Amino acid sequence: MTEATRLTLTVGQAAEQLGVTVRTLHHYDEVGLLRPSERSPAGYRLYTPDDLTRLQHVVVYRRLGLTLEEVALLLDHPESAVDHLRRQRAAVVRRLDELHDLVAAIDRALEREMSNEPATPEDMKELFGEGFHDSQAEAEERWGDSDAWKQSQQRTKGYTKADWAEVKAESDALHKAFTDAIDAGEPPTSEAAMDAAELHRRHIHDRFYDCPPELHKALGDLYVSDPRFTASYDEIRPRMAQYVHEAIHANAARQSAS
Repeated sequence: MTEATRLTLTVGQAAEQLGVTVRTLHHYDEVGLLRPSERSPAGYRLYTPDDLTRLQHVVVYRRLGLTLEEVALLLDHPESAVDHLRRQRAAVVRRLDELHDLVAAIDRALEREMSNEPATPEDMKELFGEGFHDSQAEAEERWGDSDAWKQSQQRTKGYTKADWAEVKAESDALHKAFTDAIDAGEPPTSEAAMDAAELHRRHIHDRFYDCPPELHKALGDLYVSDPRFTASYDEIRPRMAQYVHEAIHANAARQSAS
């Protein structure tokens, strides 16, 4: 065995060492983000130490929430590993500050939950941002006469801040399920995308109003027909609204076939 061979890892070994999936490494190769520098005599991917260093940077930047396009721009900009690590450290420190604030918000929510007090407007603004009440007012104007809106209002009127914190955590998790599928190159008709769509439907069904697959499809149609819905998803990932719409329709077809 040569020195070069001993210093390289197969795609499976590289995936295990960095905590990613083999499918993810294949996708990074396909989009040009991380192409292994060597191949075995049989044509299999082999990752060199330099490849693994680049992969380590990719993994860190992805965990910080950067898109693949943003990661590629950072990695292709000529600079030293020290500069990369300093940038990553600064980003992690910022994330720690955000998490500290979130822990404080949850602690306050727990105190309120113990007294069973419904969430206040200030609580909702803290959890969901400044635009929450504007979006709520717009939703009431559009759907205030619908049964779904009335059922949602009835269910949520007693939600405490802790309840809403759980709602936000669930919403963040289902958005991540969609973005993980997108970043892995999964089509919207894949199991991963349809499972994310089912998480989305169950979140609405369990937290707000009855949402059978047919109603969920109608909601998915709004994501591509209403520019405001489209923008909210496309800010997370480009063309994500269309992806979610197609995944919702695929999941509804899967549900009707089962």
